[in-house]
Amino acid sequence: MEIIWTLVPSFILILIAIPSFALLYAMDEVVTPAITLKVIGRQWYWSYEYSDYYLTLLSDGASSSLNFDSYMIPEDELAVGQLRLLEVDNPVVLPINTHIRVIISAADVLHSWAIPSLGVKMDAVPGRLNQASIFIKRPGTYYGQCSEICGVNHGFMPIVIEALPVKNYLAWVSSKLA
Repeated sequence: MEIIWTLVPSFILILIAIPSFALLYAMDEVVTPAITLKVIGRQWYWSYEYSDYYLTLLSDGASSSLNFDSYMIPEDELAVGQLRLLEVDNPVVLPINTHIRVIISAADVLHSWAIPSLGVKMDAVPGRLNQASIFIKRPGTYYGQCSEICGVNHGFMPIVIEALPVKNYLAWVSSKLA
């Protein structure tokens, strides 16, 4: 009787596990991304790099990628209608209906890049690269914050993503490269 009580649940668990392995493999499979965005968490702001676009520096012919830092706008500098503790000076601009790979790391301490409305929350760990995939379906502005207690100004690391149609996104990239 005890052998049956042990074997029957074991077989049931094995039957449940086999389709689960296939599902786990399918979730980890990454579609070839059109854009790669590198995110680096710093105390207490975010740095972004669009590694698919390069600026050529005219003086020495060297090139560098399109990158910028994103700081929270202080409360006394907010325009009417802007959200307190959520607005940044340089938002991330991404196209809609495009597969995007986000590579996340940190320069100093643990951070967490989280945009709840996009279903993304990824830890930024110094010395380690984490990867997430994003596919934004609708244009709009998406807000997030660092969700790892990373120090005294942890609450002042907002994330803003502006999702634009591809045509507008390409115009934005062209303006940044000019």
